[in-house]
Amino acid sequence: MEKTEYRAVIKFFVLEGLSATEIHTKMVKVLKESAPSFPTVHRWVLDFKRGRTSVEDEPRSGRPKSATTPEIIEQVYDIVCKDPSLTKREIADT
Repeated sequence: MEKTEYRAVIKFFVLEGLSATEIHTKMVKVLKESAPSFPTVHRWVLDFKRGRTSVEDEPRSGRPKSATTPEIIEQVYDIVCKDPSLTKREIADT
């Protein structure tokens, strides 16, 4: 199961009025070793009881995801071939 699916199950049980312990017990009974830990279930139960509605991750600050594609590799190769003395910073800025 994906994290969002676990959270949806937890959210459903919170709306049903179950406690974190009851939710965790039910999830372990069905999911066995792949069930989320009790602290994880407890944290999400608290979040949903405080009014959280989304099961998706919140946006995070920090380094954005990067992607390496054949097109990007070719562009960098062309830049370096034109001027091999460029630094990594200069290549990144172009």
